[in-house]
Amino acid sequence: MMDYVLYELRTRVKSVRGGLTVALTVLAGLGLLGGVAGSATAHEVRPAYLELRIVGGDTVYVMWKVPARGTMRLSLEAVLPDHCVEITARSRQKVGNAWIDRWTSVCPGGLTGSEISIDGLSSTLTDVLVRIERSDGTTQIGRLKPSSPVLLVTESPGPLQVATTYLSLGIEHILFGIDHLLFVLALLIIVTGRRRLLMTVTAFTIAHSITLAAATLGFVNIPQAPVEAIIALSIVFVASEIVHSREGRPGITEAKPWIVAFVFGLLHGFGFAGALTEVGLPAQSIPIALLLFNVGVEVGQLIFITGVFVVFYVTRPFKDRLPSWSWRVAPYMIGSLAAFWTIERILRF
Repeated sequence: MMDYVLYELRTRVKSVRGGLTVALTVLAGLGLLGGVAGSATAHEVRPAYLELRIVGGDTVYVMWKVPARGTMRLSLEAVLPDHCVEITARSRQKVGNAWIDRWTSVCPGGLTGSEISIDGLSSTLTDVLVRIERSDGTTQIGRLKPSSPVLLVTESPGPLQVATTYLSLGIEHILFGIDHLLFVLALLIIVTGRRRLLMTVTAFTIAHSITLAAATLGFVNIPQAPVEAIIALSIVFVASEIVHSREGRPGITEAKPWIVAFVFGLLHGFGFAGALTEVGLPAQSIPIALLLFNVGVEVGQLIFITGVFVVFYVTRPFKDRLPSWSWRVAPYMIGSLAAFWTIERILRF
């Protein structure tokens, strides 16, 4: 009798311990979701854009685009060299997700050899893309970061500078694009086999390359807000497909993942295009800038996939030690965060 009582007691304790473990995991997941969601919404990583068009050697038309969140504008100010004098009042209007200032300055002797800076940049996570167009049609493309908020205006640069600028912009856009990375991560979880995974990633790449080019070049124009909401919803869909698959109810994502990757990849391409459109393309180097931005996105994507495989490999020996329900953590966290984004983005319409 006593043995039976002790057995029941141990069984109850194990049950409670398992329930507590699940509860603590859920709470930890919710805390992580809150932290990620907070960081995703509180920090601004879209670049600002400063365009200077020099006319007649001394006159400079200025267009200064600063990212916005709702009606709020980042506290960034473009500062031209001291010898430049504003001759027109600044106009300001909100266009999409940015505030745009326009004014005209006169810079006796021109801008070559002078420095352009951005006040307030060092206290943000935002980069600034600077484009200087001279009257002879040549351009200089520069990128200012919080660690280096000053640009030296030089003589006419070559296409290499444009290429490196947009390549790094594409890499950083995908690596900071948490929603795009979560979609790729969900695909990596559900797709098995090297060949199937290669086909899936290739389909996703081809799809978002098509819509990125079409939208950036103006062939297709789709409002950005619904696109962002559907992108989040696509992550919810794939996360739910992971759960269904593990529960013995495989869906189309497991059967033909390349189709799902291609369809949703078209939407993600519109998301990439939205970021690139906000920055703008140099008129004299559109093909190079567009190509290298897309290459940068692919490089960033490969960096992420490589990192995921490294984590999978390192944690493989611990797989058998995890509780049976542990596989649910990843899809539920991914799906919950994506669901939060979906609701948040719909409310922005």
